Amino acid sequence: MAQIPNLDNSPLNLKSLREQSLRDLVKILKDIRGKKCLVVEPKLGGTLSLIIQTSLLKEYGIELRHLSAESVQTDCSKVVYLVPSQRDLMKSISSHVHDDISKGLQREYFIYFVPRREVQCERILEEEKVHHLITIGEYPLYLVPLDEDILSFELDLAYNQCQVDGDTGSLWHIAKAIHKLESTFGVIPNVRTKGKASGIVSDILDRMHTEEPMNSPDMALSEINTLILIDREVDMVTPMCSQLTYEGLLDEFLRINNGSVELDSTIMGVQQEGKKMKVPLNSSDKLFKEIRDLNFEVVVQVLKQKATSMKEDYTEITTASQTVSELKDFVKKLNSLPEMTRHINLAQHLSTFTSKPSFLAKLDMEHTIIEASSYDICFEYIEEMIHKQEPLVNLLRLLILFSVTNSGLPKKQFDYLRQALFTLYGFEHMATLNNLEKAGLFKKQESKSNWLTVKRALQLVVEDTDTANPDDIAYVFSGYAPLSIRLVHNAVRSGWRPMEEILKLLPGPHTETKRAGFTSSPSFGILQGASNGLDKIADGRRSLVLVVFIGGITFAEIAALRFLSAQEGMASDLIIGTTKIVNGHSLVETFFETFG
Repeated sequence: MAQIPNLDNSPLNLKSLREQSLRDLVKILKDIRGKKCLVVEPKLGGTLSLIIQTSLLKEYGIELRHLSAESVQTDCSKVVYLVPSQRDLMKSISSHVHDDISKGLQREYFIYFVPRREVQCERILEEEKVHHLITIGEYPLYLVPLDEDILSFELDLAYNQCQVDGDTGSLWHIAKAIHKLESTFGVIPNVRTKGKASGIVSDILDRMHTEEPMNSPDMALSEINTLILIDREVDMVTPMCSQLTYEGLLDEFLRINNGSVELDSTIMGVQQEGKKMKVPLNSSDKLFKEIRDLNFEVVVQVLKQKATSMKEDYTEITTASQTVSELKDFVKKLNSLPEMTRHINLAQHLSTFTSKPSFLAKLDMEHTIIEASSYDICFEYIEEMIHKQEPLVNLLRLLILFSVTNSGLPKKQFDYLRQALFTLYGFEHMATLNNLEKAGLFKKQESKSNWLTVKRALQLVVEDTDTANPDDIAYVFSGYAPLSIRLVHNAVRSGWRPMEEILKLLPGPHTETKRAGFTSSPSFGILQGASNGLDKIADGRRSLVLVVFIGGITFAEIAALRFLSAQEGMASDLIIGTTKIVNGHSLVETFFETFG
């Protein structure tokens, strides 16, 4: 099965975006005549695998290499570097050029920056005395469709850069990506934001409209009715919780990268010791599309039922005479056997993690912290984790959850835990803890926590959640409804106004604007807090809402958004935009920095 996702069923023509990105890349490569070697930064290479098949590069006679400190080994006289605008990469490229010169190799060099060139990078090339030997260009890849309803801006460090470094460069990138979407699908007439970064993106977007007005008559009719921008900072509780959907757990334990997981082939039933294999995970896999957003305990039952049904059909087909039509139906089922086998193997592997007492104890503790009713029990649990020297990322994830729900810890306990961390994990982690403190994720308590008020007002804890037949988004965490998705649901349904008092208790400002001179297609009136404003579409067609998470979104939150979109009372399709798909581990790791 192809790793490139099938986008045919997308509510928006995401296929056209991907095809444009492919055309842009092919044009760059075709314009450089002759045999060439394409050197791609490894992470960017993963992103490109969602746009172009490696076989296509071979058809154009292009050698493919990944950028490393080692010199490029190729017979090609033209070397094309495709890299993000990162200063550290310029040193590697410069050393490659110097190395070639010292060997007497005569080559032409090209650097294409993704998504745009930056002065600081070119300055390093000048300092290294290679700038004059390199032709420089841009590959404007601002967003990549990950699946039918997900767009990624591929900005891994956006949250850390904004919260710790005060670097807002990623916000310009997000605004530019949305602006590019609008140039294809029309200017989005309604914008709602929550969080400081979201407000900045909205302002940059307005400035872009002023500087580059879209005057075509088509631009006045937008395919997207509303843009909702939300900062990850507004809800740091949700990503610190263990996701319990199938896709969420796959990401927690196996790390989904560019729509696939890499694991030992033996897990997938292929007896080749030590060999790794990539398993693609996207909506092109019909079974995965059906089960990806279900709570994992339900997935196990669904797979069991399907396997039993197939076994019964096989017994029937071998013991009774069948019509041609019945045989045809059975063969159709057999075609899904590879998918069944794949997900049974994956589910079996996940069960080795989810059945562990340590995992179940962690889930209990997460729920206890969210309930906010047993402070001492939670504090002692974290204290015990430190003394047992459990993996630092596991400890920090729970510590952040505890600190955020309590608006920090009293000074005495904060100092005590901090000192215990240094003593048992080493002072080299001081920078990491400083980063978390700067981001407000592990800090001294300065004011009373609002968590209980927010939890009750938005009904974040749902008792007796039915995970098999859910009627609430809380099924994705078996009883906790993600705060972020409760906010999005309200924003889609009735705007910010009815919940302004709750919004004031959460980080960052909120805004609600209607852009003058633009209407959605077909037009409707909203943004006055009117109930079901987004759902009132003149000709009965579903409205389209773009929900953008600045700082990352988890697969469990994506599942909750899909669940909402499928509900009877919700007449809106949702497209999700995100700086990156994250989980608690990957978010915490962006703050890691060691001394020494």
